[in-house]
Amino acid sequence: MPAIETRGLTKTYRDVVAVEELNLRVESGEIYGFLGPNGAGKTTTINLLLGLVHRTSGSAEVLGHDVGEEIREVRGQIGVLPAHAELYDRLTARKHLEFVIDVKKADDDPDALLERVGIPEAADRKAGAFSTGMAQRLRLAMALVDDPELLILDEPTSGLDPNGARLMRDIITAENERGATVFFSSHIMEQVEAVCDRVGVLLDGRLIAEDTVAALRSSVGGGLQLSVTVEGTVDAVAEAVRATEGVASVAVEGSTVRASLTGADAKGPVMNAVAGTDARIVDFDLHEESLESVFAELTGDRREVTA
Repeated sequence: MPAIETRGLTKTYRDVVAVEELNLRVESGEIYGFLGPNGAGKTTTINLLLGLVHRTSGSAEVLGHDVGEEIREVRGQIGVLPAHAELYDRLTARKHLEFVIDVKKADDDPDALLERVGIPEAADRKAGAFSTGMAQRLRLAMALVDDPELLILDEPTSGLDPNGARLMRDIITAENERGATVFFSSHIMEQVEAVCDRVGVLLDGRLIAEDTVAALRSSVGGGLQLSVTVEGTVDAVAEAVRATEGVASVAVEGSTVRASLTGADAKGPVMNAVAGTDARIVDFDLHEESLESVFAELTGDRREVTA
């Protein structure tokens, strides 16, 4: 049974289509990253999955329950870190957690949860005095109550410093190793690339790409890129490289030959092919195209990537 499954899920606001015919399937036990430019429909999708807004058409199931008919059963099994969720200024961190623990009829220790998210000293401080990062850590602690089967995190690293972002990544990994499914949106590509099993890219309310990061790179001609700058006949070098096994494509820019490789093991044969020509190697570079570059290619270079 998938943790999340939608079929033709659509949400419109008068003349605006926020989510259109979304067919999404998140398998139990995976970490799924949800990407898209500003206004793509990611937060609307999350709100649909949580039953916070009503769908226009289609269906959505979370942990085997229809969110339109059985949302109470869903909420009892998930942990949520929503975007821009407000805390109660006059309540302490401990009181926030005790409230969630009581609602879920759980037996978690508030102090242990605060220790886990890195703010044990804030247990009896009122949330109104929290920094942005501390508030985000508290929201995460609230999402972790009762070891949820599914974590839905909307921009979980928002407001966190590098140490906080690293801790968030470690917690996501640990929760997944415990057996939880994690579904999260993020605009920080490094975070997505570091922990996700699969990635979905949403654009104008439609899912335009979905796969592993490596497969998405390959789909746009990305992956490993080997650039070799030579002195000599560049066309001859390009032909030699093109004929080498493991080379997906070749481009020539001035005195530089750029080759997309299907794997790192193709580097040696390509360099040998270049050395076998009359050209002299001046410089070379091997790098892997970033997820950010892949995203820009898929979405037409819409650079604002937020939830």
